[in-house]
Amino acid sequence: MPSIATWIRPCDEHWFKVVFGRSPDMTVHDARIGDVDLNEMDGLLLTGGGDISADFLSQAVERPELIIDTDSERDAWEFKAVAAILAAGKPTLAICRGLQVMNVAMGGTLHLDIPHHDNFETSNIQPLRHSSAAAHRFALVNSSHHQALEDIADGLEVEAWSCGDGIVEQARMRRHAFALGVQYHPERHPLYLSLFADFFDHVRNAE
Repeated sequence: MPSIATWIRPCDEHWFKVVFGRSPDMTVHDARIGDVDLNEMDGLLLTGGGDISADFLSQAVERPELIIDTDSERDAWEFKAVAAILAAGKPTLAICRGLQVMNVAMGGTLHLDIPHHDNFETSNIQPLRHSSAAAHRFALVNSSHHQALEDIADGLEVEAWSCGDGIVEQARMRRHAFALGVQYHPERHPLYLSLFADFFDHVRNAE
């Protein structure tokens, strides 16, 4: 069976239970609750969560009080997982914090505090504009984050921005079959089922 490595917070488990329930052939290995052999994985799912610890950022942090709800154990595992899975060319879907991890791991930086993007966990009301290359296009998305991409890492191509302030909401890794990151939360609404279906298809093909 296809195997996916991930780290899921207890508060998010109910969302992903529904997502994976639609694809019962997927085996989920949650590093939060047990060891995961990355060499045996067919894909990586980076999920939402707290901020990346300052020690893992590739930028100066002038106001460390802006960084909250950190988990250095999770940081260490996710940065290791991103390096291993991307180097192996295996499918990766990065959600919210996950997109930030992918960007930082590849050499990018973050806006450490942004306004007006943390109020709409399930309501799809944030309008986006898209690049012509975007395969997944959602006119309105949900939004629940207080950090976001600033300097885009080499190798990432932005596919969608917030119409209001230009915050990056979707980016894809160039020269990779499937390494997609979204700043919104597709696990929280059935609008985004096509995104997960695409990811799962690539994971199946990676076996």
